[in-house]
Amino acid sequence: MPFCRVVVPKAVSVWPFDHSAQVVSQDFSREKRLLTPRHFKAVFDSPTGKVPGKNLLLLARENGLDHPRLGLVIGKKSVKLSVQRNRLKRLMRDSFRLHQDLLAGWDIVIVARKGLGEIENPELHQHFGKLWKRLARNRPAPAPTESVGVDSPDA
Repeated sequence: MPFCRVVVPKAVSVWPFDHSAQVVSQDFSREKRLLTPRHFKAVFDSPTGKVPGKNLLLLARENGLDHPRLGLVIGKKSVKLSVQRNRLKRLMRDSFRLHQDLLAGWDIVIVARKGLGEIENPELHQHFGKLWKRLARNRPAPAPTESVGVDSPDA
């Protein structure tokens, strides 16, 4: 029997001929990762958003970019088996990738705690969906800026 490979597109569009629909990239490219210790330290030192979850902690900080970035901290002390750590990383990245539109402008670090490796995939996916929504709700509102313009009564 021949091997068949299914290719899934990385970008989603509503209709191929509809140019008004914005194409949302759902990849997890290098620009969407926290790569240096300096990036992680910035989030740990001054998080603007904190969402505790079941066996994990989500820390977030505004990054001033138009896309979110993700960093994972899953130590051997928290999750003993490398198989479990890798499964968790895959699951977290996938959930992040699917919810990027909610998280634009955040640097996010997920810190795993003991017991996270025992939770099954469907439950984790559901849990992360809720966490992303809670984080998006907790975003501080931008400060209103008053500008004196031509149409303003103060001008």
